[in-house]
Amino acid sequence: MKTNTLKQIALAAFLSVGLAACSSDDNNTTTDNSIAGIASRTSNLSTLVSALNKTGLTATLSGSGTFTVFAPTNDAFNAFLTANGFANLDAVPVPVLKNILLNHVIGTEIPSSALPAATYASTLSPINTTANAPTISMFVQKSGNVVTINGGPANKGTTVATADIDATNGVIHVVNDVIAIPTLVNHVVANPDFDTLQAVVTSTSGAFGDQSAVLSALNGITAAAPATLFAPNNAAFTAATTGSGFAVGATAAQVTKVLQYHVTGAGNVRSNQLTNNQSVPMITSPAQNTTVVLGSGTVDIKDTANNLSRVFQADIQCSNGVIHGVQRVLQPQL
Repeated sequence: MKTNTLKQIALAAFLSVGLAACSSDDNNTTTDNSIAGIASRTSNLSTLVSALNKTGLTATLSGSGTFTVFAPTNDAFNAFLTANGFANLDAVPVPVLKNILLNHVIGTEIPSSALPAATYASTLSPINTTANAPTISMFVQKSGNVVTINGGPANKGTTVATADIDATNGVIHVVNDVIAIPTLVNHVVANPDFDTLQAVVTSTSGAFGDQSAVLSALNGITAAAPATLFAPNNAAFTAATTGSGFAVGATAAQVTKVLQYHVTGAGNVRSNQLTNNQSVPMITSPAQNTTVVLGSGTVDIKDTANNLSRVFQADIQCSNGVIHGVQRVLQPQL
């Protein structure tokens, strides 16, 4: 009897040690706190997780590296699918879905506290499938605690709903809209520094006349035949349209020519493709040229009146071309 009791005690002790060991192993299980791991445990990001799995991007956002992800909620994806005529996520072509997802990812970690009032960032979404293709730009604004992307929902952008979810490989900002890949017009609308340009291009009457044909032409530019836009800022338009500015009293037809003189159909011409004294034909009819003047770390565009307009913001990359912000309205032969 004593022997059996000792055996029972020994067995109980063995089982106790074994269970404790199992419990210890369970407690030592490492939680995946990568961006993909956190998303997989967040109920309102389940569609994002499905999209990452479908496009093969889960490994990217669960691996090494540093990323900022603007993560659309399930409702955001549902609205996107409905607006674009997709019955469900599986109906979206994988290349299209992948580019859209990459348009929500920046290759550095940017907490909201590090954001200035306005800045451009490069997403990971390439403009085409060629090697080392440029990637789409994102315009980020911050006012108080409100962070706005690409001008907000009305401009096919979004605002941040929940900021600064920290991950081992970056940070997540939850957003309530899927961010569309921006066009030339979207990026002009997004940046308040181009408000006057937007007002002129969208004019249908008044001082600038009817410029709807110019707007239609800009909206008609495609990724297959991209254009480059030299976009004057607000101060540039003030100088051109007041006092002794060359555009004071311009007719609607002359305003059209001025706008056309800021667009070239020569393609997606980024700053590193510009050369000194390069002649760039603009889409006026007949075509008029501008001339590139490179300095020590500067780029100027010379117009028909030999005025120089300094590029202050280069390479704002859009789906259908690229924008270079300039500090002077270019003057064509009117």
